[in-house]
Amino acid sequence: MTTVPTAIDAPPPTMRPLPQQVPPGDRPRHYEPMREVRKALRVKWYRTPIEKQRLWHIMERSDRKGFTQTLGHIGLATGLGAAVSYFFIVEQWALFGLFLWLFGTVRTFLSGPANHELGHGAVFRTPALNRFFLRILSVLTFWNYNEYRMSHTYHHRYTLHPDADREEFLPRNPSLHPLVIAEMLTINVRGMIRTLRFTVRTALGRFDSTMVAGAMGSSSWIETLADIHPQTYRAAIRLARITLLFHAAVIALAIAFELWWLAIVITGANFVGNWYRYALAQTQHAGLRDNVPDFRLCVRSLLVDPITAFLYWHMDAHLEHHMFAGVPCYHMAALRREIDWDTPAPRSVVGAWREMYLARRLQKTDPNYQFDTPLPSTANPGVVTDAQLPDVPQGAGALAASIGALDPDDDNEQAGA
Repeated sequence: MTTVPTAIDAPPPTMRPLPQQVPPGDRPRHYEPMREVRKALRVKWYRTPIEKQRLWHIMERSDRKGFTQTLGHIGLATGLGAAVSYFFIVEQWALFGLFLWLFGTVRTFLSGPANHELGHGAVFRTPALNRFFLRILSVLTFWNYNEYRMSHTYHHRYTLHPDADREEFLPRNPSLHPLVIAEMLTINVRGMIRTLRFTVRTALGRFDSTMVAGAMGSSSWIETLADIHPQTYRAAIRLARITLLFHAAVIALAIAFELWWLAIVITGANFVGNWYRYALAQTQHAGLRDNVPDFRLCVRSLLVDPITAFLYWHMDAHLEHHMFAGVPCYHMAALRREIDWDTPAPRSVVGAWREMYLARRLQKTDPNYQFDTPLPSTANPGVVTDAQLPDVPQGAGALAASIGALDPDDDNEQAGA
């Protein structure tokens, strides 16, 4: 069995400033205008060599497999939601509380992971099916996919290059504060307030630079993206209004007909039992190297059980996803087997958190520290500068670099602006 390389297995190496790289602690905190950054910054990513026909096969999308993943998850959540409603109606409060927690734990993955994958347009072979389920789940879960695809496009193009990837703020401080744990395990009150506030302000076309909201980071980042992609941001405003109207109608029906369980199951459950998604999602980049053109050094994959992989839409293979973002989630295991000779062994969830916490503790005394991810002996050397990039291997051109349908509507027309 392969030893999982975590920060706990051996004393971490002291990070040396990378060639042609300013140490993290010495970097300026201000950002250049994004319009200028995206003209000048071009990251040429290292990708593990893979034969073109094999890549084509792994990237093939299937409506059948897409329905299995999507309807399987929605069906599981629906069954648990029905149980929650039943136990509320018959006033079995202990069972109601238990099933509400289970329901929230399962349903919370319909918010981030499901919308993330559908946003890439890589779940179904038929594009209209990706768009249909993306819109439904976005409204149901307060996930504004228009804002997210603006932000996430840059996250993929410039992963952990802080000038252009402002979706990930480093150094990330993964929190296990008792209040955070209590909210994640029960009702995420502060997350609910932030989400509602952010959605209302988006619906009004307003920004608050001190506010933080989920994966999109501060709303000043969304304001920057709105300037670059006005057409997509107008769509984001419309979606925010539809979302608020939908949930207001649900709550109004619940009050008018005393169907309190309806509001709990459809609207309130978004903020119940967020613990497991939080534990997994925090591990993706925290403590790893920035400003390097090698996903193996700046993205972390996990080793999880099949049920977790299903609920997480197989984003446990997060490194593999960044390297070949056009691969459907249900083919991630095949992709991992294809390139595991060249990629770090996935961490356990506990091992990843230990690695993150050790990195964060060291960063408090050494701002330049970043975890140096060990690569297997069979792997090509880590790439930290463009000069170290090998020639583009077969199959690693535009096909391998695809991020699917994530680009904003007006990306092409604004690219030269």
